[in-house]
Amino acid sequence: MMLEKYSIGIGDRFSHQGKAQLQAVLQAKDHGVPLTPVWNKSHREHTIIGTTPANVRAEADAAVAALGWPGPYFVDADHIGPKTVDLFVQASDFFTLDVADFIGQAAPQAEVREFVEKHRRYVGSLAIPSIDHTFDSPHDRVEAIARKFLLAVKQAGSIYRRLVQLKGKDNFVTEVSMDETDQPQTPVEMFFILAAIADEGIPAQTIAPKFTGRFNKGVDYVGQAAQFEKEFDEDLAVVAFAVEQFGLPANLKLSIHSGSDKFSIYGPIHKALVRRGAGLHLKTAGTTWLEELIGLASAGGEGLAIAKDIYTAAMDRFDELCSPYATVIDIDKTRLPGPAVVAGWTGPEYADALRHEQSSLAYNRHFRQLLHVGYKVAAEMGRRYLDALERFEYAIAPNVTTNIYERHIKPIFIGR
Repeated sequence: MMLEKYSIGIGDRFSHQGKAQLQAVLQAKDHGVPLTPVWNKSHREHTIIGTTPANVRAEADAAVAALGWPGPYFVDADHIGPKTVDLFVQASDFFTLDVADFIGQAAPQAEVREFVEKHRRYVGSLAIPSIDHTFDSPHDRVEAIARKFLLAVKQAGSIYRRLVQLKGKDNFVTEVSMDETDQPQTPVEMFFILAAIADEGIPAQTIAPKFTGRFNKGVDYVGQAAQFEKEFDEDLAVVAFAVEQFGLPANLKLSIHSGSDKFSIYGPIHKALVRRGAGLHLKTAGTTWLEELIGLASAGGEGLAIAKDIYTAAMDRFDELCSPYATVIDIDKTRLPGPAVVAGWTGPEYADALRHEQSSLAYNRHFRQLLHVGYKVAAEMGRRYLDALERFEYAIAPNVTTNIYERHIKPIFIGR
């Protein structure tokens, strides 16, 4: 299977917004941007919510049928490892191989030496076309890169071969993910990681590195945008050079995880993509769940009551909900409104505090981050929450579509 140049991961916690999400992708198509939708959901999210990969497939297929989507689309087994891959085989045709846990675990020294020897032509100095400086790549540095990343790539190779065994070689798209780690990968590290991916025979079509800065859930990028722009541009050049050098798929492209709502870097991303003629896969997830809450609050009545109850419970269970996401949220509890305050809010007041409009004085990024990780509370409501999604679809769907198209697709893939 072949992933197109531009694609977007449209995660959906509760499997109710497939049509609204796809409507945004159709708007992009109407503006001359062919964008491939990829519905993604992780094993952790399935476990918390009580869904299965089959639910994601059913949602995607139903949305495509309802709107007459004419192009390719995929269902992503997001962040899978050796223990979870089999659960996604039947429903998915896009697999994100998450091997970040193996980064830093040293490969056998003999394999490290073999890797360095195989790629000795790049040892010493690495020149990447269209980058106006060379990178130092002395023997000891390349050896250190191999020790740090080789075992992780070999783990990806093992998962990939398992998928080939179960699905057949040409029946899925492969992404390699290394974003959930402490330090960003340098361009030199990226180059040799791609060399190792090629050595493993993984036909990766997307790779998700760890970028500089913080990609906190549901809020804007935290870091120096200029530094990110330089790093992102150099990564694009490295990917293009690695494709040429190692025979990787010609459509190999960068994938940005936790990519939703990173508004301050969307402009630099767009400029770099246009300048280099490169593709991109952007993964979003929780931004749609937050638009559900905005729609429910705006609808008033039971919708607003549910939104308020979710916040009250999230405050009561703050540590439990935030702990799994500690590395990707930054909440100042002193900036959170008390449940009694929120209980007195109108629907528009709740929506304005949550909606990601940074120019609004009402917007509260701490409130937004807590609710982003609070979807477990909604899951535990069961039919009360799901029935509300159906009852108030008229208020939710426009928010979902507008958010994905205006705030995400348009600035990255179309440009303002």
